[in-house]
Amino acid sequence: MLTALALGFSCAKPSGPGDGFDLQSLPLEKLSDYQLFEGALADFQAGPYLLPYDLNTPLFSDYAEKARFLYIPPSERIIYQDEATLDFPVGTLMFKNFYFLLDERDPALGKRVIETRVLARLEDGWRAYSYLWNEAQTEATYRVTGGPVAVSWIQQDGTDRSIQYIIPNQVECQNCHQIGEPLLPLGPKPRNLNRNFDYPEGSQNQLEKWEEKGWLESAPDPGSVTPMATWDDPTSGTLEDRARAYLDVNCAHCHRPEGDADNSGLFLNLENDNLTALGFCKPPVAAGGGSGEFQFGIVPGKPDSSILVYRMEATGIEIRMPETGRSEVHEEGVALIRDWISSLTPEGCP
Repeated sequence: MLTALALGFSCAKPSGPGDGFDLQSLPLEKLSDYQLFEGALADFQAGPYLLPYDLNTPLFSDYAEKARFLYIPPSERIIYQDEATLDFPVGTLMFKNFYFLLDERDPALGKRVIETRVLARLEDGWRAYSYLWNEAQTEATYRVTGGPVAVSWIQQDGTDRSIQYIIPNQVECQNCHQIGEPLLPLGPKPRNLNRNFDYPEGSQNQLEKWEEKGWLESAPDPGSVTPMATWDDPTSGTLEDRARAYLDVNCAHCHRPEGDADNSGLFLNLENDNLTALGFCKPPVAAGGGSGEFQFGIVPGKPDSSILVYRMEATGIEIRMPETGRSEVHEEGVALIRDWISSLTPEGCP
């Protein structure tokens, strides 16, 4: 009897970047097992099958810096659907590396990588895998459980800062990435990707780059895709544009009609144009510690009377928002939302 091997066929499943990964083998034990980075792993040097990308407004994660990369299986394509939606093919891998500069005043002094999160598009949907980096900064190993990691660094103003950085477990990852029924990527939307990136071969719009590489189909010219404002760049949009972008990225994965917090009636996604649903003079569904005894989500002109600001400034796990993904207060983000609420025409809420 002739075997498949004798006939010149292989029964082996795809097993690497050039062929596509055997999805049944995921997650791989080590980050290096994916064979997608070149050189020292902590240098974040993309190999030929990997492409770095960045976002106009990213999710705040206790002041961690992030280096993002995308892998698409050979011959597969991402389908553009609208400004907020991309359909990624089965076999897609997204890598998000979380790190802290040792001294923010001088990046050349090095960094400490804490974790890498991998989102994988399998046949039955997305899965999230976390990898914890070793002290030597040479490897990251798959880890199901989360937990705190002590991190210290020097800030831009020269002061020392130390925090307990929290690595989420798989359930906590799902709480953020589950919009409706499926697990979904949060950041890489066309409007949040519509920006230039400094590639080794030069600066280029990311959507154009993906299309040029043969990764993106059915996308309009980037000029017709409204870019999301960059939350900390006043040249990228109005104060309201930047505040709404910040809330969309940091809050709307739950606070949207399809999100886990849909029962709150507070919808902070960029598409929502209903002021009451946005929080304007909106009483909370449930009073108590989470509202701080304040009456309304947003009181125009009065950030100190707004539940939204109160919860953003809280660190207690039962009060803070977002409740997962941060333990520190994002002081600059809070200042942006405060400025926006202060700029609103004061109205007497009933």
